[in-house]
Amino acid sequence: MLEQKCYLRSPLLLCVFICFLLYPAVRAEIPLGSKLSVVDNGSWVSKNGNFAIGFFNISDEPNQYSVGIRFNDESIPYSQQTVVWTAGFQIVVGNMSYFQFTTNGEMVLFDDEGMSLWNSNTSNKGVASASLLDNGNLVLMDREQKVIWQSFDDPGNTLLPGQYLSCDSMLRAATKDLVSSYYSLSMNVSGHLMLRWESNIPYWTSESPSVSNLTAYLTNNGALQLLDKSSSNVVWSVFGDDHNESVNYRFLRIDVDGNLRLYSWVEASQSWRSVWQAVENQCKVFATCGKHGVCVLSPSGTADCVCPFEQTDTGTCLVPYEQKCEPGSTMMTYSNTHLYGIYPVDGPVIISSLHQCMQICQNDSRCTVATFSNDGVPQCSIKKSEYITGYSDPSLSSVSFVKRCSLPFAVNPTLGSSPPTKRAPNFCVPCLIGAASGTCFIVVILQLGFIFWIYRRRNSTRRKDNLASAGANSKGLVALSFSEIKSLTENFKDQIRPNMFKGMLPNKFPVAIKELNASIDERKFRSAVLKIGSIHHRNLVKLEGYCCEFNHRFLVYEYSKNGSLDKYIDDSTLCKKLTWRKRVDICSSVAKAINYLHSECREFISHGNLKCENVMLDGNLEAKVSEAGFAIVDGEAVYCGVSAERDIADFGKLVLTLLTGCRDHIDLCEWSYKEWIEGNAANVIDKRIEGGANSNELERILRIAFWCLQGDERRRPSMVEVVRVLDGTLSVDPAPPPFSCHRPLLEESETQQDNVSESEIQ
Repeated sequence: MLEQKCYLRSPLLLCVFICFLLYPAVRAEIPLGSKLSVVDNGSWVSKNGNFAIGFFNISDEPNQYSVGIRFNDESIPYSQQTVVWTAGFQIVVGNMSYFQFTTNGEMVLFDDEGMSLWNSNTSNKGVASASLLDNGNLVLMDREQKVIWQSFDDPGNTLLPGQYLSCDSMLRAATKDLVSSYYSLSMNVSGHLMLRWESNIPYWTSESPSVSNLTAYLTNNGALQLLDKSSSNVVWSVFGDDHNESVNYRFLRIDVDGNLRLYSWVEASQSWRSVWQAVENQCKVFATCGKHGVCVLSPSGTADCVCPFEQTDTGTCLVPYEQKCEPGSTMMTYSNTHLYGIYPVDGPVIISSLHQCMQICQNDSRCTVATFSNDGVPQCSIKKSEYITGYSDPSLSSVSFVKRCSLPFAVNPTLGSSPPTKRAPNFCVPCLIGAASGTCFIVVILQLGFIFWIYRRRNSTRRKDNLASAGANSKGLVALSFSEIKSLTENFKDQIRPNMFKGMLPNKFPVAIKELNASIDERKFRSAVLKIGSIHHRNLVKLEGYCCEFNHRFLVYEYSKNGSLDKYIDDSTLCKKLTWRKRVDICSSVAKAINYLHSECREFISHGNLKCENVMLDGNLEAKVSEAGFAIVDGEAVYCGVSAERDIADFGKLVLTLLTGCRDHIDLCEWSYKEWIEGNAANVIDKRIEGGANSNELERILRIAFWCLQGDERRRPSMVEVVRVLDGTLSVDPAPPPFSCHRPLLEESETQQDNVSESEIQ
């Protein structure tokens, strides 16, 4: 009888033991202190089992993991269990990393070295528990079950049914090289959904009415809607092909190619099917081919990139034209083709005929491409960039002209001369000896040259291998040793400015190498450069690599051909290139870069040292902000060590410097304000600007600059407002004196009206 009881009890104990082991993987509630790690390969699963959060390998590369939420239903094969949210959006960690719900109520992602790479910013906010809901939403709640934070408010590239997208959030497409995306989906203040390239080039807009206070919403039955927040009324909708059909799973995603698609799970084929996409013709997505040519739709409907110009070894497609063409230039005609430039995108548009369009480009030494179109108004678009892309389609009426240097004609030699009279050979012994000696000498020289060439080639190959083995990490940054930094700079031979040196990578790619002449902890430095290296914006100088060896700290940036802005302001000859239009464009570009750092990155990044020396000018004099993220405080480099208000004040000083051409800030702000308030704004302008300034633009720029310089930080505008004022889509009131407050702050806050008011510019 005793044996029988033990026999019956053993299976029960076994079941209890198995349930105990599985408990952490199936529970819906996540208590404080819970932890997931790559090694344990655990997960937190929603109560219905449809979703799970855990680590997953995002690529074919080993030891590259992200933590996020994916579909988990058993009916979906593992290879099709699509990831719908990641912590930090494309942050990649190693195999010793872990994700923890800390005891102070914060979700934190730690890397192999225990450094925090992402967190929910909910520390000490009363968070008592977490849960992965049945709709795929990860929520953090207090003891009253009030939601303190949720993943639905922090989307990556995907929207799930029941999830809202408001005007203060966006979807960003993932990229193959793990850097910040070129493509994004957001809602503007007029209530239109917009797909954009690099945050400022729209290529698709929802055909919804202009209504403010809207939010986007994905329904369970396969519709993307825009809802009025106040009344919950639907003001615009698009539907998938399977709308109202019985589908278990759906999601909306902005894909790597920049298109927005609605996907449904098809049980029969065991795959995801696109049931709607925003841009029907993929080639009409801006910069689909990027620097790799012109987009052409194949018979199967896929977008192929074809280079009709010259293709480099790296696959870049460049216009075959240089400004100094000695033989002259010719224009190649491409019918049914629309070409446009990238880096820079903008270019003049002129009303002209087809023939005039070609002639205008051919007569302009800087023009590389002209595109003629006639959609009711004949227009000629002029581009002055060697980076040209676009699309070709038989239905297009556009005609593009591409300039190329003419090839020189070969000159045929005269064939009419008679052959020389043959003479009998006359042997000369000394001549023979001299010829033999000379031959031997040449052979020796050739051998020595060949040996030297092999030696140089081996050294060059070894150096390239060293750079390659240094290892591009998950952010695309190259980690270099100090000896490699010395090699790239030829022992710091070419100093561009203090602590900045020009270097050359083995592939002949020039870089600017900055020595961070301040102390900073190694772990903090590595964590900071990983975050800075993950951001990308057309007006930010790209961080290519870094050195963190012993006490050496170097940052490797892309090289800007024309140097820094201060050089142009100080030089009486170079400053003539800074026309009024160019200075306005520089103000706008810098503002967009700082706004990107403050509000468009996954987490706030301050610049910390914004000044003319850190504004670089590329080959087209387009401004790019350099050295973002590090501030020097008491001899130490601090990542994000200053506030947004400090950056905004630095921007105001930079604007005044650019307008006046004066880099002495001691009295500049007070003097320029005095001139402006007395109605003498024209006196502020740099007298070296040929043609003067646009009075309306000058007024708008001075007003926003003085608001940026307010002594009370609370009165300074955000960079979002600054960008819109400079673009002309916001009006701005006159600013009070920037360095003093004439009334107590309390009284002022009660009586001062909003400084920046929105208005539509006609």
